[in-house]
Amino acid sequence: MLPALDQQRWHLPAPLPTSAAGEPAATAGLEAPLPEELLAVLQRRGFDSQARIEALLDPPVAPPAGRHFPDLAKAVARLKQACHQGEPVAICGDYDADGMTSTALLVGVLQRLGARPIAAIPSRMDDGYGLNAAMVERLAAQGVALLVTVDNGVSALEALERAEALGIEAILTDHHTIPDPLPPHLALLHPERTPAQSPYRGLAGVGLAYVLAAALCRQLKRADGLQIARDLFCIGTIADMAPLVGVNRRWLIDGLAELGRSPLAGLQALQQLAGLDEAPLDAQAVGFQIAPRINAVGRLGDPQLVVELLTTDDPDRALALARECEALNRQRRDLCDAIEAEALALLEADGPARPAFLLLAQNHWHHGVIGIVAARLVERFGLPAALLAGEGNGRLRASVRAPKGFAVDRALGHCAALLERFGGHPAAGGFTVRAEQVAALQAQLNGLAQAWLEQAGPGTPVEPEALLSFARIDRDFHRQQQRLEPFGIGHPQPVFWSQGCEVASQKLLRGGHLQLELVQGGHRLRAMGWRWQGEANLPSLVDVAYRLRLDNWQGQERLQLELVGLRASATQACGSTEVRLQRRDRTYWCRREGTGLVVRNAAGEELSCAEGANHAHPYVRALMQDAAIALGLVA
Repeated sequence: MLPALDQQRWHLPAPLPTSAAGEPAATAGLEAPLPEELLAVLQRRGFDSQARIEALLDPPVAPPAGRHFPDLAKAVARLKQACHQGEPVAICGDYDADGMTSTALLVGVLQRLGARPIAAIPSRMDDGYGLNAAMVERLAAQGVALLVTVDNGVSALEALERAEALGIEAILTDHHTIPDPLPPHLALLHPERTPAQSPYRGLAGVGLAYVLAAALCRQLKRADGLQIARDLFCIGTIADMAPLVGVNRRWLIDGLAELGRSPLAGLQALQQLAGLDEAPLDAQAVGFQIAPRINAVGRLGDPQLVVELLTTDDPDRALALARECEALNRQRRDLCDAIEAEALALLEADGPARPAFLLLAQNHWHHGVIGIVAARLVERFGLPAALLAGEGNGRLRASVRAPKGFAVDRALGHCAALLERFGGHPAAGGFTVRAEQVAALQAQLNGLAQAWLEQAGPGTPVEPEALLSFARIDRDFHRQQQRLEPFGIGHPQPVFWSQGCEVASQKLLRGGHLQLELVQGGHRLRAMGWRWQGEANLPSLVDVAYRLRLDNWQGQERLQLELVGLRASATQACGSTEVRLQRRDRTYWCRREGTGLVVRNAAGEELSCAEGANHAHPYVRALMQDAAIALGLVA
């Protein structure tokens, strides 16, 4: 979503430090053949040496997992026994993408290795999150003596105490916060149980399931099981938006190269319906085409559908199941659009003044999609948002999303006395509240958000990482950017900015998308602003912040700017060597002079780079920094 011009808060990157030779330190002494703009992005992210850049481009091989997970050998030994004896083994997952792919991964591997796995996933609507005692009792009645949790388990105290009482052993694989006390278990695989600085620290639930399955496959010398485990690791890690660092990055680089040739009939069917059967599967295709179809099932349907889809060997059955995913994904989109329209109508009914924290409630809203709509409101208004749906018995269940800088988990912790239950992390969370407490909760959350807003300032932050000229944008630059893939949490796709772009044409497309033709220095590029929230008429000269994409439409590929920010340009060209810089009611003229710059005010007084850099007044230092960026002296 592209916010309106008056709802954006731009933060340009600070100039990079320079080496003794006068060149940016990001490029000093580096042999990596990357464009300087990409090197600038990497340095601002902390990749400030040759070794760190090389480790990003070609991460080290994962160290032996047994040295990082103390209970791995014990867990593998018990599963090996279950495979040899053909035991029923319950795989107890969750209804989100991580939980469903984790469940499918272990079910698929154990089926091939001789065990009899049973997928056990609670209902989002009836059971809520995680393993419960009723599920354990049903599994015991089916003869299960071993269960493995994936993406949950460490907080299932009551359920696992019941399992212990029934003689069921438990292997726990989970990445959520470890409570005290832990429930009874035979073995625990958890990132927090690895050594400090371990490359396994960033694993999601599907990554832990992969560690377990891969160790078992190697013990039993079954490469077929290892391949499907790797494929499902890739899908689940991207779908769950796990941080792409450590072994996550190494395994994704290796796995994505082969993912398009996966033997999984379900993945082939999803590719076919998404129109991806002719193209290689990269992280973007998985994140935007495959993952939503899987996620929609967990939100609106029966998660067992995804498990069967990703474990069946029958292509016809896989295609039928994939079509069910497709239908649920369409239903999910329609529901989100309808709830968003209702939420916006509620906000408009309250008048033009908005609270600092958007809290909206309707009994009929669907629990499975309110988090998506809350995220849309955050994108639109730059404010934290919670959507509440009726749960029955006088309670409402909420999903919360927030912009960068507002910590959801901390805010909910401040309101704990008003909540029945809550949980989350800085960017997102959820809670259950009694209806009579909603007004008090809104007042408290609004106070916290108001205090945050007074410090952060209003609007959606736009934070480009490097200045990029249109003249530099070509297929070779895009190929160089691809060397930094995969992108995701912890390593997002770079956001560039270009200044002084002429709006050659603008068109508002169906769905509210803004299409622009932009020209800079004789170079023309198309730009798309998805779900544009502003007016149709733009200034003739704009600065744009964007991600660079290779668009494929009707078989034709072209480079395209995916806009994340747009503003009236503050600089105007004044000949080949000078730009004009407008700061409120003051105008300055900036020009290069050798490797430095000179800034002139309306009175004709000039200030050189060295004087400005050493100046005590922060306004002058900031002015020189803006001038350097405007002239392209820093990326």
